Amino acid sequence: MEIPLYQIDAFTGRVFGGNPAAVCPLSEWLDDGLMQKIAEENNLSETAFFVQSETGYEIRWFTPKIEIELAGHPTLAAAYVIFNYCNHRSSEIRFSSKSGELVVTRDGDLIRMNFPAMEPVSAGPNELINRALGQKPVELYRTRDYLAVYRSQEEILSIEPDFGLLKQLDCLGIIVSAPGDVTDFVSRFFAPAAGINEDPVTGSAHSTLVPYWARRLKKDTLNACQLSKRGGELFCRYLGDRVEISGRAVPYLKGTISI
Repeated sequence: MEIPLYQIDAFTGRVFGGNPAAVCPLSEWLDDGLMQKIAEENNLSETAFFVQSETGYEIRWFTPKIEIELAGHPTLAAAYVIFNYCNHRSSEIRFSSKSGELVVTRDGDLIRMNFPAMEPVSAGPNELINRALGQKPVELYRTRDYLAVYRSQEEILSIEPDFGLLKQLDCLGIIVSAPGDVTDFVSRFFAPAAGINEDPVTGSAHSTLVPYWARRLKKDTLNACQLSKRGGELFCRYLGDRVEISGRAVPYLKGTISI
C-alpha cells in the first residue's frame, strides 16, 4: 500500500518555523490502528488524514499517542494540501469532523479556519498546576484544556514545566498565556499526556484563548504569537459561538508512505 504524505509548516511564512504537520490524503478510511501507527511513525504533534466526500472532506487527527477531536495546525496544513495539490478550484473547503463542520477559506496567502469557540470557565486553585509550572497563575480556567493566565510575556517565556506532573492532569493539555509585548496576547501549550511536551503552535487552543482575550481586551480582532522555539503567528476574530483562526503555511516535504 502506498499513501501520499505531505509535511507542511503551519502558522508561519517560512520553512523551519511554525508547527510541522503531516497530511495524508486517502481514497477511503484506513483502520484506526494503522492511522495511529502512521502518526506514531511520523512523530509530529499531529498527522491529519482526510477523505473526499459528496459535500467536501472528512478529516481526522492523530497525535503520536491518541486521536483527538479538534486540531488547528493540521487542519490548516490539510487545507493547504487541498488548495495546492488536489485540484480544488473553490476558495472554500468544508471539513466534516468529530467537532462538527469546519469551514476553511483561502484569502491571499492566509488560510482562515472557522472553529467552535470553547468558552473558558473559572477553575478553583490547583496546587498540581502551580507546582508543575513553577509559578502560580493569576487566573485559572478550564475548557478541554486548562488555561493559566499570567501577567507578562516575560513570565510565559520563563516557565519551565515539570512534564511528569503535567501528565497527571485530567485534560488534554494546559495553555499558559499573558498580554503580549507587540501582539495582543502570547501563549504556550503543553500536552505530555498526548505525547507532546510542548506544541510549537496550537490552533485549537485559540478556540479558548480568543474568547478570553476578546472579552478582556474588549476587541474582536486579535493578533497572537505562540512563544515556542519555532514560533508562530495567528490572526484571530471572535465571532460569539465561533472563532476565526488564520495563518500562513509553507510546504516542506512531499513523499509516499509504503506499507
